[in-house]
Amino acid sequence: MTSNRLPLILGILAVVLVALYSSVFVVNAREQAIVVRFGQIQSVKTEPGIYFKLPFAFMDADRVQIVERQALRFDLDNIRVQVRGGATFDVDAFVVYDIRDVRKFRETVSGDREAAEARLRTQLDSSLRRVYGLRDFDAALSEERVAMMLEVRDDLHRDAEDLGLNIQDVRIRRTDLTREVAPKTYDRMRAERLAEAELLRAQGTEEGQRRRAIADRQVVEITADAQRDSEILRGQGDADRNRLFADAFSKDPAFFEFYRSMAAYSTALTSQDTTLVISPNSQFFRFFNDASGAPRNASPAMPTAPAN
Repeated sequence: MTSNRLPLILGILAVVLVALYSSVFVVNAREQAIVVRFGQIQSVKTEPGIYFKLPFAFMDADRVQIVERQALRFDLDNIRVQVRGGATFDVDAFVVYDIRDVRKFRETVSGDREAAEARLRTQLDSSLRRVYGLRDFDAALSEERVAMMLEVRDDLHRDAEDLGLNIQDVRIRRTDLTREVAPKTYDRMRAERLAEAELLRAQGTEEGQRRRAIADRQVVEITADAQRDSEILRGQGDADRNRLFADAFSKDPAFFEFYRSMAAYSTALTSQDTTLVISPNSQFFRFFNDASGAPRNASPAMPTAPAN
């Protein structure tokens, strides 16, 4: 009797185990789960753990759709954009996003990641063309590139919210000139740089001439000031000398006259090339005469012979 019931018990146990197994699902830290019952969202599981649902997903009963809960990325390559002025670029970009609103993601694109990325690619293409088209040639190759990426991200953010997505970042990986316009563009850039170099050289020459003129004027002014100061100092020195001479003369006129005569002798007789033809009785040699008035260096008078 017991042996006849054993297969039945094992069968019931197997059914229970299978039902239990099919009614349990696990959500890890990198996933989110959507429980769909008869096409309608029954619940959304965003936290990791073990959850239950109706067993056996037949007749469109409880089905679990797993959605990524991590940063995702898609690329957009070889987009040809035109900047203001007519030049064209080949651009590669990528978008980093995450699924923020799982319920909206399910309702708009049925939880299909490829469909959501297709819509974002279309918007990214349009935004890149608009952002590049509003700028000049050099903008994409300058520091303004960061502002361009932020502008594209803001454009995508509005559409991403409608899909239940959140745009974390937008990056432009490559910006290259197209083969058709690259040679002309390089030639134009070279001509612009040469013109800029000539302008800088001309400005440098002009600045050099201006500074040299300023330096020459300052030299003249400094020299004139120095000469003026020297003349003033020389005049002051002469005035002090004359004052001292006048004071000395007033105190002892005889000594002052003697001193001046000695200075005159020193000046007149120092040179080897000086020849003076002058009478010994001249005032010039008055300090060489004795008290009687006869010259000190004169020879004594010879006696005259008596007449016969």
